[in-house]
Amino acid sequence: MKKAIWYESAGKKIDLSKVTRIYPAALIHAAGETASVSLEWAAMKEDVIILESYVLICDFDPIGEVPTNRVELRYITKEALFEAMDNIVKMLKN
Repeated sequence: MKKAIWYESAGKKIDLSKVTRIYPAALIHAAGETASVSLEWAAMKEDVIILESYVLICDFDPIGEVPTNRVELRYITKEALFEAMDNIVKMLKN
């Protein structure tokens, strides 16, 4: 069993040792819908979307399964998202 590696952000506490996938995204509004999209796509379409926030998505389901057990950590700026990602990398290296 892996040792728990606790990360806290935005009032949420997650065990990084149980995360199976982690990736950044942009939460956007477009055509009356809300969706998580890649940061690159959001940047390309910034003139036709409304950016709500940046998110770091942490999935806990086994690889190959449809992810239904996830935590989304939301950030107002891309810089805050990148800082969180950097902090997580540092924690996982220790």
